[in-house]
Amino acid sequence: MEAAFGRPPRADGEVTFLPPLPNGMSAVVAFVAHHVVAADIDDTVARSRLSPGDVGAPMSPAFLLFLAGWVGAEPGMLDVVLAATDPTPIEPSGLWIRDDLGDHPRVQRALRFRPQATVYADRPSGEPDGVLVVGEGVAGRWEMAFEVAPHARGNGIGRRFAAAATALVPHGEPLFAQVTPGNVASLRAFLAAGYVPVGAEVLFAP
Repeated sequence: MEAAFGRPPRADGEVTFLPPLPNGMSAVVAFVAHHVVAADIDDTVARSRLSPGDVGAPMSPAFLLFLAGWVGAEPGMLDVVLAATDPTPIEPSGLWIRDDLGDHPRVQRALRFRPQATVYADRPSGEPDGVLVVGEGVAGRWEMAFEVAPHARGNGIGRRFAAAATALVPHGEPLFAQVTPGNVASLRAFLAAGYVPVGAEVLFAP
């Protein structure tokens, strides 16, 4: 959370070990020259699997697979983590709460980590051009995710969703988003909406 406000861990090349997240989830989080491993693992054992002097070792495939075997959960996607802390929110007009989109793939993925999230769409009924999910996620932080239908891409819907989502969380709370590095369209949408990159993470769902 502190990293969202420009206060990440010190860039000292170290690895900080913490207990698993409150819901039993494990995680590896990367900041500039500092990593955080939140998992039920002895730090001496974990450090023995990290190459000394390799500042990126905690995010290496070898270590992630080792940790996955230790905690008994497959690693998820490597995501860039972005946060909006001082955006110029756009009034979320043109969004409707939808409780009938439980079969939508994006909604299903989002609700896996945010079971109490609210689902919005750009249409009050029928098949939407885009869906937006906002709710409390990892370690209680507010998170959002969106998906735009292929036929509707390139029309600014993603950027509008990213901006509008900042008005859907409690005032003063940072809003986080996770994006795979190759999804440059989403990255551009978030950057244009005022989000800034704060790190990267891999989650291990129980």
